[in-house]
Amino acid sequence: MPPKAISGRSKAPKGYFRVAYDTVTSPDNAALVKSITAFGVAVTFLSSSWAEWFLV
Repeated sequence: MPPKAISGRSKAPKGYFRVAYDTVTSPDNAALVKSITAFGVAVTFLSSSWAEWFLV
């Protein structure tokens, strides 16, 4: 019997950064990503000199 022909192209495996990007931008993770971003912005703001104006 002759070997079967392979139809279509085989997909290359995704790289680490592509998998991480797909995971972060997934709609299932939107709330978590937003909360982590808000926390990071708050920490950055409160550790800057602008926080003095806010806390006075």
